[in-house]
Amino acid sequence: MLAAQIATIIRTRLLDPLEILFDDVGDLPSRADAVARRMAEAMEGDDEAAAVHAIARLIGAVYPGDAPFDPPADWWRTPLGRVVARRMGHPAAQAVSYSVAGAMLGVTKQGVHDLVRRGKLERDEDGVTVASVRARLNS
Repeated sequence: MLAAQIATIIRTRLLDPLEILFDDVGDLPSRADAVARRMAEAMEGDDEAAAVHAIARLIGAVYPGDAPFDPPADWWRTPLGRVVARRMGHPAAQAVSYSVAGAMLGVTKQGVHDLVRRGKLERDEDGVTVASVRARLNS
């Protein structure tokens, strides 16, 4: 599932625009599928550094821009969002809103409030610390 999502992102964000400009992208779609499989394997594998490197490469390539990477809350519920949350937390934030923390954890915003109240997540002036969300995901 993760590899399929990565392949779709690469195709829609990178290859489709190239095909519009150049009419033919040759074997790039099949190469993109192979890259997506390798990236998914790295992201889900045992090597933490390789996983983080693969995530950083993908996010840098398919979500370029001068602004920090800040996906919508629903993105965290996707296979890619779940692996990013578990492996590195939010790539551009030290703290996230309760709704984003809930999406990262797969619980409701009210569930996050409950976890904060019970001391299971760490509150921050901007919401909930990403470190505490990641620690909960990896416990």
